[in-house]
Amino acid sequence: MSGQDAVAEEAAAKAPMGIFERYLTVWVALCIIAGVVLGHFLPAPFHAIGRIEVAQVNLPVAVLIWLMIIPMLLKIDFGALSQVKEHWKGIGVTLFINWAVKPFSMALLGYIFVSTLFRPYLPADQIDSYIAGLILLAAAPCTAMVFVWSNLCHGEPHFTLSQVALNDLIMVFAFAPIVGLLLGLSSITVPWNTLFLSVVLYIVVPVIVSQIWRKALLANGPQALANGPQALANTLAKLGPVSLLALLTTLVLLFGFQGEQIITQPLIILMLAVPITIQVYFNSGVAYLLNKKLGVAHCVAGPSALIGASNFFELAVAAAISLFGFQSGAALATVVGVLIEVPVMLSVVRIVNSSKNWYEAKTVTPDVVTCVREES
Repeated sequence: MSGQDAVAEEAAAKAPMGIFERYLTVWVALCIIAGVVLGHFLPAPFHAIGRIEVAQVNLPVAVLIWLMIIPMLLKIDFGALSQVKEHWKGIGVTLFINWAVKPFSMALLGYIFVSTLFRPYLPADQIDSYIAGLILLAAAPCTAMVFVWSNLCHGEPHFTLSQVALNDLIMVFAFAPIVGLLLGLSSITVPWNTLFLSVVLYIVVPVIVSQIWRKALLANGPQALANGPQALANTLAKLGPVSLLALLTTLVLLFGFQGEQIITQPLIILMLAVPITIQVYFNSGVAYLLNKKLGVAHCVAGPSALIGASNFFELAVAAAISLFGFQSGAALATVVGVLIEVPVMLSVVRIVNSSKNWYEAKTVTPDVVTCVREES
């Protein structure tokens, strides 16, 4: 990694949680109310927006999704992949959870709760769609908010950066096959053309654009080492609210289309939240315990557990809309993931921090000593 990237990533990793991030659940709840009310009393504008499509891709939503995703990917330096070997145990655990456990455990939880236990209380024609949304939510690890979670649990910043960069690279190639496999196992018809188009539009293109933009910012002027990271930090500070406002606008649109269904069956959100919440605690717990078993330092085990549990809900929302439409149960399921992301993940951060003494009691390794020195 270059000196510019090292300085930029250290600043990004230590960035505090802003008012939008801190109260994301509140904003999401307000958008739900606004969307439901507007969709109920002013349905025509929402229907008009829904018809602006090209190749099954809604153009207004595509623009909003790019405004969400590109600022987040702007934080990622793929040069950090060279650091993977330094924390190979923690990275191995997180990759195992992200790609071999989480999507499949969510599919299982969706079957247990949505397809079986809650089936009598859910619209019969949306059962498969709800499960599809849950799978989309779990099939991609979080990219941006994990920097906040890692900072809150005093995580090793270079581990977090290299893990996120590696996950993003894997996501380019693995998201579509895993989603297709699990949707097929759930007996849901997979629109492969639309799925691959979603991957290109919402992963490949944003990655390319963000990395070109990032390099341009870091090469800012003759004193690039000093000015570049500051230019990047300034740009991220300006784009942060834009990204979250785009997310909230998308939620208003989604709930504008889902309004009638939510008004008639408000318990749907609560029922969909059950498997998502269980999935977060299960995956973070397994990752945390595996890291302890392998003797990984707490400053690596913490962010490893958090990255293993969190979801790239922006991508999930975009893919659900592209694959199944605004009014689908899949779109609603991914939005529920947004609703509970912050409070549930903050509770995991609290568990990780409060259990540090227990974690390190029988995990005395050179990694732990290194971690203590870095924190002191």
